[in-house]
Amino acid sequence: MLYILLAAAAVLIVYIIYIYNSLVRKKAHADNGWSQIDVQLKRRYDLIPNLVETVKAYAAHEREIFERIASLRSASLAAHSVEETVPLQNQLTGALKSLLAVSENYPDLKANQNFLSLQEELSATENKIAFARQYYNDAVREYNIAISVFPNNLLSGKLGYGPRPLWAVDDASERNAVNVSFG
Repeated sequence: MLYILLAAAAVLIVYIIYIYNSLVRKKAHADNGWSQIDVQLKRRYDLIPNLVETVKAYAAHEREIFERIASLRSASLAAHSVEETVPLQNQLTGALKSLLAVSENYPDLKANQNFLSLQEELSATENKIAFARQYYNDAVREYNIAISVFPNNLLSGKLGYGPRPLWAVDDASERNAVNVSFG
């Protein structure tokens, strides 16, 4: 009888270790997904001042959009969590769309090589953000499922593993990609 209890205890311990390691791996994948998003967001933050300055040279009276972008960029840089970052990024994406739409009214700006280059870089960065966001959401979805299913849910809370937020796009207008026109 003692051997049976010891064997059952050993199996239980091994299973708990397996669950713990599985949760650690899934959390690491979600963290990696957020890191990939963060890298691309930093790239976008670096592009924004150059893009704004280029557009300002041609469209100085579009002050409201410049101020909105600067404000959102600053707030995004100061954000410390996914919950703070996601809505700010969604708003920043909308503001960048507005800036690019403004550029349509200025033929000289649309012909400016620096502007075209910045548009191309922004478009590539937006695509990378979309791929990173997809990876992050997939990893978070797997993680959230792993902490929610039985018997993992019996241990996940006690081990400090809680649900993580997905990166959702709130506004239907923000679901559309940034439209970058080259001519």
